[in-house]
Amino acid sequence: MRLTAFTDVALRIVMRLAVARPDEPLTTRTVAEMVGVPYTHAAKAVARLSELGLVEARRGRGGGLQLSEAGRRASVGRLVRGLEAPGDVVGCADDPPCPLAAACRLRSALRRAQEAFYASLDEVTVASLVEAPTGPALLSLTPRPASEG
Repeated sequence: MRLTAFTDVALRIVMRLAVARPDEPLTTRTVAEMVGVPYTHAAKAVARLSELGLVEARRGRGGGLQLSEAGRRASVGRLVRGLEAPGDVVGCADDPPCPLAAACRLRSALRRAQEAFYASLDEVTVASLVEAPTGPALLSLTPRPASEG
């Protein structure tokens, strides 16, 4: 199974925010530069993470992004489920629809595999993701120009 680029961006942002110091105001632009993604992609991810209650975004002087306590405790499985579009791993109902859809056993097997994938991520928390050596690596990231692509 492959996660979308959107989920990848959101997970990178969550991980960087998980190691941010309370006195380190991080803007969406700064975090985007740190994790090497375009600002527009980061802004969409931050908006979705805010909707999910995982990131608090404050505007204006003294504002910035902060991982919520729920975000810190969240399982990666919960995050991925909330970020990925619901649906099957394969496009049985795409246009044109698969001619085997009515009698196919593959679809249910893939659905079980997808749930097993998410279940394995349920055991991993955001806090555990940023333990050494990842946490120090995240702290060493400095803003750099994001790619335009």
